[in-house]
Amino acid sequence: MKRVLFSETGEPASVLRCVEADPPVLTKGCVQVRMLASPVNPSDLLFIRGKFGQDPALPQSPGFEGVGVVERAEAGLRGRLFSGKRVAVLNRGGGNWAEQLVVPATQVIPLSRSLSVDQAATFFVNPATAWVMTQEVLRVRAGEWLLQTAAASTLGRMIIRLGKALGFRTLNIVRRREQVSELKALGADQIIVCDPEIIEPEDLQHQVQSATGDAAIRAAVDPVGGVLTAAVIRSLDRGGRLLVYGTLGNQPISISGRTLMTSDLSVEGFWLRNYMAQQGLLFKLKLVRKITRLILDGTLQSSIADHYSLDQISEAVISAEQMPGKTILQISSEQK
Repeated sequence: MKRVLFSETGEPASVLRCVEADPPVLTKGCVQVRMLASPVNPSDLLFIRGKFGQDPALPQSPGFEGVGVVERAEAGLRGRLFSGKRVAVLNRGGGNWAEQLVVPATQVIPLSRSLSVDQAATFFVNPATAWVMTQEVLRVRAGEWLLQTAAASTLGRMIIRLGKALGFRTLNIVRRREQVSELKALGADQIIVCDPEIIEPEDLQHQVQSATGDAAIRAAVDPVGGVLTAAVIRSLDRGGRLLVYGTLGNQPISISGRTLMTSDLSVEGFWLRNYMAQQGLLFKLKLVRKITRLILDGTLQSSIADHYSLDQISEAVISAEQMPGKTILQISSEQK
């Protein structure tokens, strides 16, 4: 069987290779999955570069997300229920860029065949993060404001569409003015354009107050870090809550402890992998049904840029950083 490997961390196009490998051995508590497709996500590229916060066990196969079909199982009732089913594979250790893999049965979740393979492959990292952060953790309700940075990203656009569908209002921070009209067309309520590396907290606070008419903002999400995140914290109302879900700026957050104390603010890290690991099967199945409906109606649908085979892995990872939308690795067809 084919799988993608890297034996050292570095630039993905240089260190990745597609190799022939022995099929994995099915062990107790696990399922064997024939992979259909897997996206090339930013988290995968960080992992390959050794900058993800989780050390690869070299030689390592990448791929945290994807869709496949369970062909064999040694996992009791859960395994029997999943056999022959199309499943999302949430591979916490990486490894989805392969034709076959063995994972614990707790890391696969059945998906509806009403979804295309592309949308099934990209089911969790962005759509589930958008829903869980805003509705399960922050519980942003209709009429309330959510402030988000990196609003022009794939996830940021999903949150804008989700806000429009559910009735919560989005205040969106972007770094380029040409992104404003496109986000407005998606349903963004207000947009602030700023340079995330030099923004002053007081300036952002004034812009936020002007954009919202001094409305209270108690919820924010941020994948940037650094100066911008510190400014966002200062812009939150008393009792505000910020979820940090990325490190795009690769800079630490500097904020006075007194700011947190006097305004009763909280700053929390959010990682979907950890959140899902704490949830039971019933919650996961209910979450899948909600997200499936929102993907099918277009709210949480992923934009697909292009497709590559495992043999084309170098071209695929280059494309993933150059093209808008998701790059998909096509691994096998649904029917054998």
